[in-house]
Amino acid sequence: MIFRSFLSGLLCLLLTSWIAQSQEVLTPQKLFDLKSVSEVSVSPAKTHIAYTVVVPRPFTDEPGSDYRELYVYDLITNESIPFITGNKVISDLGWAPDGSAITFRASFPEIPGVQVYAISLRGGESYPLTQHTSSIRSYAFIDNQTLAVTALSDPDPFQQETRRKGLKIEVYEEEFRHINLYRYNLNNHTTEPLTKDVTVFDFSLSPDKKTAAAAIAPRNLVDDSYMFKRIHLVNIETGQTDLLLENPGKLGKMVWSPDGTKLAFQSASMLQDAVSGSLFILDINARKPFSDLYNYVEDMELSITDLAWRDNQTVMYASQEGVDVSLSEQRLDRPSRNLIIEPGKVVFRRFNFVDGLVAFAGNTPKHPSELFKLHLDDETPNDTLPESETQRITVKPDEILNEPERLTRLNPPLEDLKLANQRKVTYKARDEKRIEGVLIYPLNYEEDKRFPLITYIHGGPEAAVSNGWSTGYNRWGQVAAARDFFVFMPNYRASSGRGVDFTMAGFGDLAGVEYDDVIDGIDHLIDTGYVDRNKVGIGGGSYGGYFSAWSATRHTDRFAAAVMFVGISNQLSKRNTTDIPWEDYYVHWGYWSHENWEDVYNRSPVKYAPESETPLLILHGTEDSRVHPSQSLEMYRALKLHGNAPVRLIWYEGEGHGNRRNVHRFDYLVRTLNWFEYYLKSDNPKDEMPPKYIDYNRFR
Repeated sequence: MIFRSFLSGLLCLLLTSWIAQSQEVLTPQKLFDLKSVSEVSVSPAKTHIAYTVVVPRPFTDEPGSDYRELYVYDLITNESIPFITGNKVISDLGWAPDGSAITFRASFPEIPGVQVYAISLRGGESYPLTQHTSSIRSYAFIDNQTLAVTALSDPDPFQQETRRKGLKIEVYEEEFRHINLYRYNLNNHTTEPLTKDVTVFDFSLSPDKKTAAAAIAPRNLVDDSYMFKRIHLVNIETGQTDLLLENPGKLGKMVWSPDGTKLAFQSASMLQDAVSGSLFILDINARKPFSDLYNYVEDMELSITDLAWRDNQTVMYASQEGVDVSLSEQRLDRPSRNLIIEPGKVVFRRFNFVDGLVAFAGNTPKHPSELFKLHLDDETPNDTLPESETQRITVKPDEILNEPERLTRLNPPLEDLKLANQRKVTYKARDEKRIEGVLIYPLNYEEDKRFPLITYIHGGPEAAVSNGWSTGYNRWGQVAAARDFFVFMPNYRASSGRGVDFTMAGFGDLAGVEYDDVIDGIDHLIDTGYVDRNKVGIGGGSYGGYFSAWSATRHTDRFAAAVMFVGISNQLSKRNTTDIPWEDYYVHWGYWSHENWEDVYNRSPVKYAPESETPLLILHGTEDSRVHPSQSLEMYRALKLHGNAPVRLIWYEGEGHGNRRNVHRFDYLVRTLNWFEYYLKSDNPKDEMPPKYIDYNRFR
């Protein structure tokens, strides 16, 4: 009852505050009005680009996640056309083989579950292509009348019967249903299973549509999706499945060459590598072992995020490079890559390529993701590079360094808002290692004046902050800058985007050198004269929540306030309750807790709870399987009993490893901002807390 009353009050306050909200700076309410492009797909004829727009769910609707609408950009008329709008969620865009219709996955009322739908390029109503008994997870056209799809296998009849009788039990990690690969006949809606007793997490059809390269694991468990996928070949006619490659550890996207003789794929460089950011190419007929394959980005300070073939001898790839993103192409017979989009132009993770046309959803420090396109030259450049050149270099021919063209402007009001300065920041760690991050200045920054600082720590740790749009419900960005905070987002060692060695620096050394990089970055800002040493805050989710708890305990003398979101407090209990224990072992620790429990506990914030003098706000979803909610309860209880500063615990009912519902996202943003303001921007006593219920009008 209390929660429902609180929620009703929140909605009323939001509606009231929207009427009078300021038009000058980015506020929390305005942030929840911003749209962004999510997926893009170029038509076979290169005349249209289908794309989805993420539309924030209005607070007047039932609480839930954002909507995702379908639009089509006409490259001939240069106009954008809405196709499916309203309270819909459209995903996995594609095209019919003849380009006459856009295809997608959605859950519409007429057919249970998520199915594949199509809508004619001429417009009209969408129509279902599939009527499968369980939700379709992925799909690809074999021919005009046949799809390859993945979906869950049939449920166990005994389990269904017992549950109908009211026996609500679960045999933990034994009741999973495999994800099968099927042939689906669009004429009579019949399916033919191609795999059995294994799980197909991903697949890519060969150009002749006779074979699928499939990422197959023994079980449909989260750990298997991380660590145990291996590349198999599946005959699309017979279902015969053969192991193609015993790749180690994490596996990303797989793409066939146009002639079907080679397979390019993203992968970890070794079992212990936490990032599937390396590029390998396998000759289908040669069947070499993984140890004999060449890593095309070896020793390069980047991580691959997407790839496609330009021709039979050229692979294109997007990559994180520190806080920047680039698009490159690699000739297989050349020692260098060609840059197509230089680092620092625009931030994107995926791209779609069709015969010389590149399209992607890109963002910059000034705006969330919009639709971009780029036309490439017909000829692959750099054919004259000397064969004797062997060093790893980057060639930047002027003729291909074209500027990507922005096609959409989804948020006109944003262009009238005053945004704070944002830039890439580089500093040296205590061992002279170069570290990068993103720094957003206070909106009313003045030289020779020190400001409070919010340090945002990304999760993973195998992730990275890019120098693009850096504001969301779980990262404070421009919203905090508008309230005159510095916001610092460091890519500490163990992050992606700087190559394998950089990522591996955190292996077996949790909260070691990787955490030192954070402290050294804060000291850099203090020494520069930007930041008040006594007004430093820190916050983040997951691994970022772990760092925040570590900061509030082990390094409490450095921080005046901290926010721990779905974070880790006790590594001993966390490792035995997470849904990715093997991933945790292989790519982070390298040993089990019972082999050195003292070291594991030494890296646990709860051990240092009696030392804490930093006010800590803890927030967690009650249904989190990645970091069990008990981690937050342990931190709360340890600090409540033994700490020397205020602590508050917020449960988000029904949420997992991060918030999905719009009202919970809004509450997280304003509640954490309120926490930082209370301790970093006022003289409030450190032994007191702000009110437990938020005055949302303060954040309109």
